[in-house]
Amino acid sequence: MKLFKAMATVAGLTGLSRILGFVRDILTAAILGAGPIADAFFVALKLPNFFRRVTAEGAFSVSFVPIYSERLEQGSDGEADRFASNAFAIMLLFLVPFTLIALILMPFIIYGIAPGFQSDPVRYDTAVELSRITFPYLLLMSLTALMGGVLNARDKFAPFAGAPILFNLVLIIALIGFTPILESAGHAMAWGVFGAGIAQFLWLLFWIKRYGVRLRLKKPEFTPNIKKLFKLMGPGVLGAGVMHVNLLADMIMGSLLAAGSISYLYYADRLNQLPLGMVGIAVGTALLPLLSKALAKGEAAEANNLFNRAMEICLLLSLPAATALIVVPDTLIHTLFERGEFGAEDTAMTAKVLMAYAIGLPAYIGVKVYSSVFWANQDTLSPVKISILTTILNIALSFILIQFIGVVGIALGTGLMGWLQFVLLQRQCKKNAAAKFDDRFKKVFLKIVMACMLMAITLIGFDHLISQMSDGTEVKKALALMGLVGAGGLVYSAVILGTGAIKLPELKRYLKRK
Repeated sequence: MKLFKAMATVAGLTGLSRILGFVRDILTAAILGAGPIADAFFVALKLPNFFRRVTAEGAFSVSFVPIYSERLEQGSDGEADRFASNAFAIMLLFLVPFTLIALILMPFIIYGIAPGFQSDPVRYDTAVELSRITFPYLLLMSLTALMGGVLNARDKFAPFAGAPILFNLVLIIALIGFTPILESAGHAMAWGVFGAGIAQFLWLLFWIKRYGVRLRLKKPEFTPNIKKLFKLMGPGVLGAGVMHVNLLADMIMGSLLAAGSISYLYYADRLNQLPLGMVGIAVGTALLPLLSKALAKGEAAEANNLFNRAMEICLLLSLPAATALIVVPDTLIHTLFERGEFGAEDTAMTAKVLMAYAIGLPAYIGVKVYSSVFWANQDTLSPVKISILTTILNIALSFILIQFIGVVGIALGTGLMGWLQFVLLQRQCKKNAAAKFDDRFKKVFLKIVMACMLMAITLIGFDHLISQMSDGTEVKKALALMGLVGAGGLVYSAVILGTGAIKLPELKRYLKRK
C-alpha cells in the first residue's frame, strides 16, 4: 500500500531529523540556556516560521498539491510543470518585496509580537538584530516548500522529508563553530538559520533537476489554474493565519511573563514536536497527494481505506507518545536538557509545560488526517471556520489560565483546544464517505487505549526504580532513560501484538512492500 511506504519514508527521515534536532536542542540548552538571549533567539526563529507556515507550507501547499496532482492525472507532466513554474514566479513576485519591507520595519514588528521585551533592552535589541538575520529564511523555505510539493505529488517523498536534516546539521555546526567568534550563541544560531535556508533550497533544487521536473524561471502569469490556486489559498491563508495568531498570542503572553518563559515553551514544544512531526507530518505529507489522486479518479472505497489506515497509524504512535510525555516529563527534561546553562528550576518549569502540551498531542495529529480530507476535496473553507473558533477560545482560555498557573497555562490552553478542534472537524466530516470509521479501526482503537494504560503503569513503576540513577553521571542518566523508554515500549508492543491490534505478518508485508 503506497500510504504505508510513503509514511515510512517521511517518518523515517523526519525521525532522523528529530534526533539531530535533539542533539541541537541539548547543545542549545547547555550553551544558550533559558535566559534573555535565548528568548530573543527563539522569537527570531519563530518569526519567519509564522509567515512560512501561512504562505508556504500552510495555505500554499495544501492548495497547490491537489491542483498539481490533478494536472498530472488529467493533463500532462508538461502542463503540471508549467503551472508549478508560474507559481514559483508569483511566489518570488510577492515574497521578495515582503521580505525587504519586513527587514526595514523589524523594530516595530518585534514590538508588536513581543511587547514585554520593551522593558528589557537586552531582549528587545537582540531580538531585532537576530530577526533581521533569520527573516530571509521565509523566502528560501517558501520556494523550497513549492519544490517539495512538486516532488510529493510525483510520489518522491524522500528529498523534502530529508531537508530538515540539513537544517539541524547546519545549526549544530553554527552553534559549535561560530559561538566562540560571534557576540553570543544566539547570533551564531541566527546565522545558522540563514545558512540552513540556503542549504535546503539548493538540496531541493538538485532533486528537482535529478527527477527531470521542468521548473523554469518565467514571467508571472495569472492563468486560470493560478486564479484557482489563489481562490483555494484564500481560506487557507485565513485558516493558517488564524492558527498562527494563536501562536503569536502565545508569544505575546510569554513575553509579558518572567524571563525564560518563552524558552520553556520552546524546549517543551521541541519534545512534543517529535511525535507530532514524525507522525503528523508523515501523514499529512503522504496522505494528501494519495487522497487527492483517489478522489480525482472517483475511487471512494480507496479514499476511505486511506483515511482509516492513516488514522489507525496516527493513534498507534501518538497515544503512547502522549502517555509517556504526560507520565514522566521530569525524567525526560532532566536527562535531555539539564546541564550547563539549563538548571533544575528550568527543568521543573519545562516539564510542567511539556505535560500540558502533550494532552493535546493525539488530537493535533488526528486533526492533520481530517484536514487532509477537506484539502483533498479542494475544500479549504470548512477547516477555517473551525480554526477561527478554536483559536479565539484558545487565546481566551490561555489568558485566563496564566493568571493561575503562569506559562503552563499557555500550553494547557493549546492542548485542550486541540481536542475541541478534532471533535468539530469530525462532526463536520460526518457526511463525507471518505472519512467514516470502519469496523477495523474501532476495534484497533480500544486495543491501543488498553496498551497505553498498561504502558503508563509500567513507566510510573520503572521511573521510581531508576530515579537514583538520574542523579549520576551523564552515562548513567542516559542508560536510565533508555531503560525507561525500553520498558514502556516493550510492554506497549507486547500488548499491541498480543491483542492483534496490528498483526506481525501484516506489518512484515507493509515493510517489505516496494
